[in-house]
Amino acid sequence: MQYIWMAIKGIFIGIANIIPGVSGGTMAVSFGIYDDVIHAFTHLRKEWKSSMKILIPLVTGALIGIAGFSMVIEWLLASYTLYTAFAFVGLILGGLPILNKSFKKSLDAEDKSIGPLHIILFIFFFLVVAWMGVAEVAGAGVQSVSLGIGPLVALFLVGVISAAAMVIPGVSGSLLMLIIGYYYAVIYTINGFTESLSNFDLDALIPFTILLVSYALGMVVGIILISKVIDYFFKTQPGFTYASILGLVIASPIAVVSNTDALADLDGNGAVLRLIIALALAGASYALTYGLGRTKDSTDAIPEESKPVSDQ
Repeated sequence: MQYIWMAIKGIFIGIANIIPGVSGGTMAVSFGIYDDVIHAFTHLRKEWKSSMKILIPLVTGALIGIAGFSMVIEWLLASYTLYTAFAFVGLILGGLPILNKSFKKSLDAEDKSIGPLHIILFIFFFLVVAWMGVAEVAGAGVQSVSLGIGPLVALFLVGVISAAAMVIPGVSGSLLMLIIGYYYAVIYTINGFTESLSNFDLDALIPFTILLVSYALGMVVGIILISKVIDYFFKTQPGFTYASILGLVIASPIAVVSNTDALADLDGNGAVLRLIIALALAGASYALTYGLGRTKDSTDAIPEESKPVSDQ
């Protein structure tokens, strides 16, 4: 049953990656498994069995979420934007009690109380995500890439940067790529690969494959490096790390509502009723996340002495 709960959480994490302004990291935090997943990524060699018990059901669920629900979520966002956005706001906020408990445990373990630096870090990361949610990002940038050393290096570095969206809560990968001007280049590469593959055009498929592999390798390296950095801070400065994550998570609803333009659905007649339904859905989603966060999942496989202080 532990693996089923982890797979279900993985499904929601996969679906979250489809929603503008939501990252898989945010949902992992909300489910109370974020630090354990980071630990599993960074201890694959030392704790292979326990790490795989976490990552296999989680990744399987995430793939099911992306592949199985992408069309449904796109339809819901297009047809019921307000309700869908508020449901995900509830899913995100439902993890706050568990996150706050972990924050308090980390402070107790360090024998500290909330200080000025905790507040500064919270406000700083809150403002970063809030700004990313409302920032007007121009569509200009690299529209396409051709095979060559320069584009390969660029796509690798873009992969490293965009991996932050898969690891850092509250950060939107598509928005990051728009900011650095490579969003359309990555889309062009992915579309070129799928089109040439479907047409069995080997002359076009080979260069697009090489470009896509460069981007994918960058993402793998980025995930590993960023996971190691975050794992280091969980081990050495857990209180400051949780204060930063709290800022990222609490600001995430701003990014979700802004990026989906959900409040536009409140124009016209029946706005009050629609808002009441949206708030009810947010409340139900809050309860769902809170309930899922309290289930026993495969993170129990991590040796007790190796767990972050907030989980001990």
